[in-house]
Amino acid sequence: MPRVLISDKLSPAAVAIFRERGIEADVKTGLTPAELRAIIGEYDGLAVRSATKVTREVLEAAPRLKVVGRAGIGVDNVDVTSATARGVVVMNTPFGNAITTAEHAIAMMFALARQLPEASASTKAGKWEKNRFMGVELFATKAGKWEKNRFMGVELFAKTLGLIGCGNIGGIVADRANGLKMKVIAFDPFLSEKRAVEIGVEKVELPELLARADFITLHAPMTEQTRNILSRENIARMKKGARLINCARGGLVDEVALAEALQSGHLAGAALDVFEVEPATDSPLFALENVVCTPHLGAATNEAQENVALQVAEQMSDFLLTGAVSNAINMPSVTAEEAPRLKPYMELARLLGSMAGQLSAGQDDAIKAIRIEYEGHAAELNRRPLTAAALAGVLTPQMGAVNMVNAPVLAKERGIDVAETIMERRGEYQTLLTVSVTTNHGERSIAGTLLAENKPRLVAIKGIAVEADFAPHMLYVTNQDKPGFIGRFGTALAEAGINIGTLHLGRAAPGGDAICLVGLDGPMPEAVLAEVRRLPLVVHATPLKF
Repeated sequence: MPRVLISDKLSPAAVAIFRERGIEADVKTGLTPAELRAIIGEYDGLAVRSATKVTREVLEAAPRLKVVGRAGIGVDNVDVTSATARGVVVMNTPFGNAITTAEHAIAMMFALARQLPEASASTKAGKWEKNRFMGVELFATKAGKWEKNRFMGVELFAKTLGLIGCGNIGGIVADRANGLKMKVIAFDPFLSEKRAVEIGVEKVELPELLARADFITLHAPMTEQTRNILSRENIARMKKGARLINCARGGLVDEVALAEALQSGHLAGAALDVFEVEPATDSPLFALENVVCTPHLGAATNEAQENVALQVAEQMSDFLLTGAVSNAINMPSVTAEEAPRLKPYMELARLLGSMAGQLSAGQDDAIKAIRIEYEGHAAELNRRPLTAAALAGVLTPQMGAVNMVNAPVLAKERGIDVAETIMERRGEYQTLLTVSVTTNHGERSIAGTLLAENKPRLVAIKGIAVEADFAPHMLYVTNQDKPGFIGRFGTALAEAGINIGTLHLGRAAPGGDAICLVGLDGPMPEAVLAEVRRLPLVVHATPLKF
């Protein structure tokens, strides 16, 4: 039974989902970092909100951990790089609180436009600071004057709203803003022209957005590319009198430069739900009357809290029980419907990659390239998880603990070229996967298929037809195709007490290179392996373990 630790407060309904699906769920909130490290090694999954910090030290203390689920969008509190290196899937819930966060951004925009917090505080204090005529008599207009209303606001109608980030939440904000008859423009490198048309926004570059927008609202994740995106220089480029709303991440804005721009009158106001340092107990922005602040309430509705808790419980359960991957930060997605169908193909890809990796592990140079070819049914599937499984198989013999999560990253870090080839033709097999590994010594390819009941089967090695089932322990021998090899080989194993479970032969041409693949009942002893390598006609011998 998988075990999950819930270290931050989640809805009881989320706990019920884990337990109803056969997962042991322990709720232990308020743990110190040391307390978390002391117990995390007992769990397969960790469900958090924003309070728990999933650091490298926590991950190092968690050899069983397979998945971290963040009930919410931001994963700033999770060391995703360390999690990926250790093969731990990191999931978030980008849709559960999207409407709530978008609505908060709209609410902040209204509050800023009409100065609602200040007006409310003033009225409750017994003031009535509305437009009024100051004079002896109302009809004596020449003797009096109008006093400017402290709370004179602006309409949103016909104003230009600039979205920095136009993903799920940004798209919802755009929809609401269009309903208010605002003109919506957006900067987002990942926003396609088609999607922009669908949601009714004009796609622009950042300098144009800063120059045109009357209101700017941020909906970007915190990355190295977006950190401080509203820097001092970019704040200076904003339209004079513009207003800024940030319900995304505090580190997106230079708060000191923002305060100066508000004090100077360059910007008319700002509404902030997030801050660079949280909890935010002190800020140069707090003293400014034209700033609206809330304590990170973007997702703080009953509906959102329930939604993200239920969503993270479902996602983590699906992954731990079926292998389905939803909303992962560091791994290709596999839907619950895809998972059962992909599972045998992923196992085939892993086995082929493992064999190719083991046969390449003895080389005196590094792997330069890995190519995965898909033919038949396999070419029609979601190939990203299959490729990740093949990479994990190839790299594990040389690098140890490699899985589908960290394999693509490790391959990239080592400069290994990874390519997928899709073969549209239908060949001898209904499905065919070929994993090829290139080193300075050349290329080695291993091909396989799935038989009845989705059983993986090897069908070719280096282009030589060799049909064989995978066994936990095997011996791969290349030899010269000449009489006497089989007899000597069989005798050597027999004299050593090694039982041959299966034996498969193949050759490129009569008298040329040949292959012998043997299934064994157990590991090949080093002494016997050395004896086999000394046999006449043997070119190479490698023990395999699957």
